[in-house]
Amino acid sequence: MMIDLALLPLYLTTVVALLLIPGPDMLLIASSSLSYGKKVGVYASFGNATSGLILTVLAAMGVSALVAMNPLALELLRILGGAYLLKMGWDCMRSSAADAPEIEQQNNLAKQLYRRAVMSNLLNPKALIFFVLFLPQFVSTQLAASSGEQMLALGLLLNVMGLSFNLLLVALVGSLGKPLLKNEKFRTYQNKFMGLIFIALAIWLLASQVQAVA
Repeated sequence: MMIDLALLPLYLTTVVALLLIPGPDMLLIASSSLSYGKKVGVYASFGNATSGLILTVLAAMGVSALVAMNPLALELLRILGGAYLLKMGWDCMRSSAADAPEIEQQNNLAKQLYRRAVMSNLLNPKALIFFVLFLPQFVSTQLAASSGEQMLALGLLLNVMGLSFNLLLVALVGSLGKPLLKNEKFRTYQNKFMGLIFIALAIWLLASQVQAVA
């Protein structure tokens, strides 16, 4: 057994509560679904899940804890993450209306959003600290499994639940945004809209204070 069944109900309740709190990941996935359709939203969701899996493995190995205890490393991550989001926002803002993707030509854009979702989460020091602080709370001394093995199992469960929630969000928002994708006026500004989203996320990240784990 990799997860203490006595702690599982509390863990599941906490994860559901966290998923329902609006955050930068939810904003990115919802806005990409609204602007470019369900397929792009699905790829963004899998990008978010991929970064979550990477952070889970790093947390289980103890690597993320070492980074989270280093103020300089966290500050560097924050600056790099903000700069990356600003660049994505600038690239979207400077694109012309002619660059708006056709509905039938979403493959390249979907792959781009996948990569952007992965990188924006990996370069967010708050996401790293979350895994360092959250998962150990549900590690049990009653199990034969090591703390690393338990954190890996807990992180995998968290990512499966997060991916399922995000895919439901994509289905809902993508359906609501379908008429917009056929609207020529909206398509003229859809890249600008995503640019504003990325810039807002960059400002949020750069303005936030990140403290090292004691």
